[in-house]
Amino acid sequence: MYDYLIVGAGLFGSVCARELSNAGKNCLVIDKRNHIGGNCYTDKIEGINIHKYGPHIFHTSNNKVWNYINNFAKFNNYINRVKVKYKNNIYSFPINLMTLYQIWGVKTPDEAKSKLESVRIHIDNPNNLEEWALSQVGEEIYNIFIKGYTTKQWGRAPSDLPSFIIRRLPIRLTFDDNYYHDIYQGIPIGGYTNLFYNLLKGIEVKLAVDYFKEQKTLNKISKRIIYTGKIDEFFNYRYGELEYLTLRFENEVLNISDYQGNAVINYTEEQIPYTRIIEHNHFEYFESKKTVITKEYPDKWHKNKIPYYPVNNYRNNLLFSKYKKLSQNLPKVIFGGRLAEYKYYDMDEIIESALNIVQNEVK
Repeated sequence: MYDYLIVGAGLFGSVCARELSNAGKNCLVIDKRNHIGGNCYTDKIEGINIHKYGPHIFHTSNNKVWNYINNFAKFNNYINRVKVKYKNNIYSFPINLMTLYQIWGVKTPDEAKSKLESVRIHIDNPNNLEEWALSQVGEEIYNIFIKGYTTKQWGRAPSDLPSFIIRRLPIRLTFDDNYYHDIYQGIPIGGYTNLFYNLLKGIEVKLAVDYFKEQKTLNKISKRIIYTGKIDEFFNYRYGELEYLTLRFENEVLNISDYQGNAVINYTEEQIPYTRIIEHNHFEYFESKKTVITKEYPDKWHKNKIPYYPVNNYRNNLLFSKYKKLSQNLPKVIFGGRLAEYKYYDMDEIIESALNIVQNEVK
């Protein structure tokens, strides 16, 4: 008999397993994939660590979380400095003073502020993403950075999307092009998979196990369950399916040492089907005669595809509230993580949430 069955070997499940095991609890971790690490999983191609499910850059200002995760991996000093390609021009991103200089030739914060004010389209009470963006940055920046990329990513026009999706878009009046403002940032040296091996060291893990196909047996052999999968699937889609954004990836091995000179370049034109190209050797400064690039494409959601980002619109939030109410009637089961809580989490937030859950359990 296990004290805890942990469904999902991603970050939330693995941190819970580590801390519960440290507290003397007997844990079994299962995952329906054939690898640990969830969407953080890194594989090797040509000796290069590949972020199989899209780039994951660890960043945090939480000292507790940073000190914790450094017990399981050493991090390099990778700083995420994304570039945008639009009509054969390359722009600094997120939008900063260098970006505004590239577009308008402005050189100081005051010049940039005046120019932004002059191009804004004054819209009282913007009703959608397009109106909000135009009211903040005007038509030119909207067309270069937002319109095509958003249409591809969400599969619908920005005028049909709520503005909250983009309200965190930073407009910096300095030359700071660091994507994140957090104190700590980097990539685990040797890839994320090694980090997960260290998290799960000494803990029983079974891969390629579908919880729902063996649910009765697994429930019988465990006192408590930590479930990190899709909450609607747990309840057999009783009220309907929650929606997610999903992606597909195409890898290419190229016989050159460097393809684009940067880890991430976004392609914002709607006519280009992929949203970005990732060149993995830049994450860990890997020198090789070959390079591996990944083109990332938005894909049409289906419940059998990999869920990446919850679509937190009114319909889905209402649906999730019904599933959450059901989950509160199951004292044996703890629902945690991005899919079970239908919430976008950064990695540091996932770790903090898992640590808090275990602290309450141990008490």
